[in-house]
Parts: sequence; C-alpha cells; structure tokens
Amino acid sequence: MPHEDLLAQTEFFADAPQQVLAAIAAAGHEQHLIRGDVLFHEGDIADALYLVLRGRIAIAIANPIDHRETVVALMEPGDLLGEMAMLDGGPRSAMARALEPSAVLTIPFEPVMDAFRTDPRMLWGVTRLLAQRLRVADEALADSVFLDVTGRTAKRLLELSEGVDDFILPVTQEELAGMVGASRERVNKAIASFIRLGWIDQHERKYTILKRDSLDIRAR
Repeated sequence: MPHEDLLAQTEFFADAPQQVLAAIAAAGHEQHLIRGDVLFHEGDIADALYLVLRGRIAIAIANPIDHRETVVALMEPGDLLGEMAMLDGGPRSAMARALEPSAVLTIPFEPVMDAFRTDPRMLWGVTRLLAQRLRVADEALADSVFLDVTGRTAKRLLELSEGVDDFILPVTQEELAGMVGASRERVNKAIASFIRLGWIDQHERKYTILKRDSLDIRAR
C-alpha cells in the first residue's frame, strides 16, 4: 500500500487532503531495524515522527535507579509514534526500540508543520489522536490501581493473543514484565499459576489459551 494511503488511515492525518499526504510521504524515507535497534532514546532532541510499516516497536521508560524498563505502548503496523515532541517542542519522553525486524517511515517535522499552518482543520486529527492516547493512559493508570500483578499479566496475555487461542508471544519475558509493570519473577509466577489452573499451556514462547473466560475474569 502506498505510504500516503497508510498515513490517511491514522487519526493524526485523517483530515489531510490526498495531495498533502503525498507531499508528506514523499518527504519521508524508510528506515529498517533489526530486533533491539533503538529508534530514539528518552531525552533525545526530536526532528521526525514515524509510521510503523512492518514489525513491532516498544515504547519504554527506564527506571533511573535500577534501569528496569516499563513498556508503556506497543506500536504495530499503521501506528504513528514520535509526534508528541513535534507538538510541544520538547525532547523525547520515552525510548522506542524494535522488538523484531521492523520498518518505519521517518517523516521530518517541518513538512507536517507546514501542512498544519496551511490548513488548521487538519489539527482535528491531532486532537483525536491525543484523546486516544489519554484514554490509553487512563486505562493503564486504572490497571495499576485496581489490578494486581496476576490480573495485569492475564490482561496483557489476552491483548497479545489478539483474539486467537494459539499464539507466539511477540515479546520476551523481560519485555512482558515491562508491559505488566512488575518484576520478571512475579510475572513468571503469575503465568505458572495460570498453567497450574489449566487456563493456559506454554512451551517457550508458544502459548495456548485453554480457558479464555477464566483468564478474562481474572483480568478485570
């Protein structure tokens, strides 16, 4: 699919005319990443936003004391990232790292800002995207308050399964722990309890959900 068509499917650029999207896409370039490649670090000066074309990108924040990471978002094909620094002029608020071989469209800020100045109506898309980001942040905050580690682990496994019962975990145990917001040992203990209860089966990174209803109840 042409890059401008992928941009049109994002909330951020949903109100942009086709010719504007074509110009913005033409200003960008593809960047290919292998697993572990860092797209940007927390605190970096920003000059571009990114559209995920292939693979998965983790958005993570590191604890300054023990350097343990918390994965705050998992970006997949069609997702946009790195736009916040363009809107407020600040540095990167988190790190972005490839979880698998990935490709992104790197788009400089300037042609996007020029488009917004020319047609301020495009900013409605920005507003919708920021509202979505806020909803996700609110849900994550609620999870941290109302769900224990076992509940949060159940919820993340259900999300990562993407509705199928047999799936390959797309992240490592350490990365899963970062998504849950707990130590690897506590997340492994929660998974072991699910296996013992007969809710899931696991062999290395291959998971089978045996009792989705039970897992779903535990995730609430």
